[in-house]
Amino acid sequence: MAQYTSRSVEALVEQFSKLPTIGRKTAQRLASYILKMPRSEVVMLAEALVAAKDRVTTCTVCFNVADSSPCTICASDKRDHTTICVVEEPNDVMAVERTQEYRGVYHVLGGAISPLDGIGPDELKIRELVARVAERPEERPREVILALNPNVEGDTTAYYISQLLGPLEVPVTRIARGLPIGGDLEYADEATLSRAFEGRVAL
Repeated sequence: MAQYTSRSVEALVEQFSKLPTIGRKTAQRLASYILKMPRSEVVMLAEALVAAKDRVTTCTVCFNVADSSPCTICASDKRDHTTICVVEEPNDVMAVERTQEYRGVYHVLGGAISPLDGIGPDELKIRELVARVAERPEERPREVILALNPNVEGDTTAYYISQLLGPLEVPVTRIARGLPIGGDLEYADEATLSRAFEGRVAL
């Protein structure tokens, strides 16, 4: 494998290559881009990386990434704390927030149940979710929304959580799944089309 004549550049390529989905060619392109950037911007990038590592923590309430705990969403009196949206990863919180439709709070599991990957319920924040819902009977959520990925792992996790929350008599819902806006029926796979029929609504 060809290497750079500069050890510094080669070290940079090696570090980029350690990132997920980044192969050597992409790492080389990133390194080349860095070399063309003004030094001030490179310093800002380096400072942002270090700051993210040093300052970012996990909210002790919802387990989302944050600069302090509780996070701004959990601490806000403008959010509906009687509705909890359960997601797999912090990126899912950002996805829901972009819709500007949801005004409740969140609970980040840190993944989904996947026995093949060695991820069981104990590796996720499921126990904490149950404790959060059960901790004050008089202040129990009016709804727990499961916004988990529409795959086998997401389905397994959703079923497991619904079984645990059942005895607490808290309404548990799951976001609808179906055809994307602008999609054509003829190109939809059977599972997606099936889910679309199951999630149909009255007009």
